[in-house]
Amino acid sequence: MTVPLPRRDLATPALIVDRAALTRNIAAMAAFAEAQGVALRPHAKTHKSGEIARRQIAAGAAGICCAKLAEAEALAADGVANIHLTSPVVTPAAIERLAALSRRIALSVVIDHPDNARAIGAAAGGLTVFIDVDPGSHRTGVTSAAAAVALARAIAATGTLVLGGVQFYCGSHQHIQSLAERRAAIVERTDYLRGVLDALGDAGFAVPIVTGGGTGTFAIDASLGLFTELQVGSYIFLDREYVDCELAGPRFEPALFVDATVVSANTPGMVTIDAGLKAFATDAGVPVVLAGAPDGSGYAFTGDEHGALRGDGLPQLGARVSLMPPHCDPTVNLYDRYFVLDGGMIVDSWPVTARGCSS
Repeated sequence: MTVPLPRRDLATPALIVDRAALTRNIAAMAAFAEAQGVALRPHAKTHKSGEIARRQIAAGAAGICCAKLAEAEALAADGVANIHLTSPVVTPAAIERLAALSRRIALSVVIDHPDNARAIGAAAGGLTVFIDVDPGSHRTGVTSAAAAVALARAIAATGTLVLGGVQFYCGSHQHIQSLAERRAAIVERTDYLRGVLDALGDAGFAVPIVTGGGTGTFAIDASLGLFTELQVGSYIFLDREYVDCELAGPRFEPALFVDATVVSANTPGMVTIDAGLKAFATDAGVPVVLAGAPDGSGYAFTGDEHGALRGDGLPQLGARVSLMPPHCDPTVNLYDRYFVLDGGMIVDSWPVTARGCSS
């Protein structure tokens, strides 16, 4: 592709990132973290991009998070040198990969079981590990203060691992739409976390870093004073789920879009566009029509390759439509690259570096 290129000339469906909006979002979160005196470690599972990770670090982030080992390997190969893994790594083959990666970059990983501590300690001496604390969702993490202390003792007994701190991520709370209800839920969970930290302290274990939080709760988390590091992710793009939430803190703006083309216009009150189930994540409802069709036009999935727009005054055959993804993270994983928008022109393209890196 030769750039600059008019946006309307892109083949569709196309994943678009507005560079100016992205830059403002990155700067706003970095300024918030600095003002609050907390470190920022954005979650790269949102963007899976070496280019965007480097921009976040250049703006002041301590490093990034990755959800999976393969994601971290891909971003490390693209020059990202400080990564925290937020999911346990447990199989012998994966632990070997973890050890190899730890010799190349500054790396840390969560642990939630003593057996895992012993296995990683035997293979990756000197690695920094975090105790993953279950916030109540029972996805990963130790499920009590006593279990956290037992795990800390297992980590210390390896003689090879360094306890870096505790991870606490209330994922199910991020999209509670009411700010008051979300805050009340996070206050209650933070009280529980305080009990875990007190138990670790009473047992003689220092907890240098408390990491976690997300786009829905970061301002609440910072105000409660326990977190020393924020793992925000979706703030850089926003999506329909977060636009629907009453967020606190600095204001962010939509920066990620999918452009599509009207490919059929034969039915009154409906047109078909070339963006369907393969163009958007489907776990969070439908995308929002932002441009190219009248306000109030509704979208519906109609198949793998197609979606329908319904309403009055719909665009004609060949017209372009821009939509906001309902959930940005898994939508990004459907694409090979971002097309970078500046005004009405595409000025660059950035690979989705870790697309499909889920092992």
